[in-house]
Amino acid sequence: MNNKNNKIPFNEDNYTHNINRNNERKLDRRGFMKMLAGAAGVFAVSSLPWGALAAKELTGLSDKKYPKHKIADLQSLPVGDAVDFAFPGEHDSAILIRLSENKFVAYQNACTHLRCPVFWKKDEGEMICPCHHGKFDVKTGEPIAGPPRRPLPEIHVKVENGAVYAVGVKRYEA
Repeated sequence: MNNKNNKIPFNEDNYTHNINRNNERKLDRRGFMKMLAGAAGVFAVSSLPWGALAAKELTGLSDKKYPKHKIADLQSLPVGDAVDFAFPGEHDSAILIRLSENKFVAYQNACTHLRCPVFWKKDEGEMICPCHHGKFDVKTGEPIAGPPRRPLPEIHVKVENGAVYAVGVKRYEA
């Protein structure tokens, strides 16, 4: 029988006829490594702007400017009392304490241990975190008891025109 369907389309001794095709790119180990190094270089260069922004933020080269925020009027805050407020953002809880006639301190009142709220105990003259019995020095924000190891972030305040204003957040050095 001489049927066209029974013909073998290639030489029988060439079993690799379908491996090498015309115009096909060949990629050996050396080519693969060059491609890998090139891709790594592209990723490294593309991440430089983000790394520069992060370094600038971490080194404090760009001090953040916050709008002045009124906390309380002087006549509404007797010596020894405290008032809660939000600063720098509307969801950032903070506390202002009037220590004397002209001395005010303000801190973000989330404990530096597990972010529990910190309360001012006027009778004891202490700032207390009730979650794990942490205590902070009211004059410095430094931890004095319990598990917290870092001070409370301090908020800069300014007295102006019979009122107390929050004007910035103190940057801490690592």
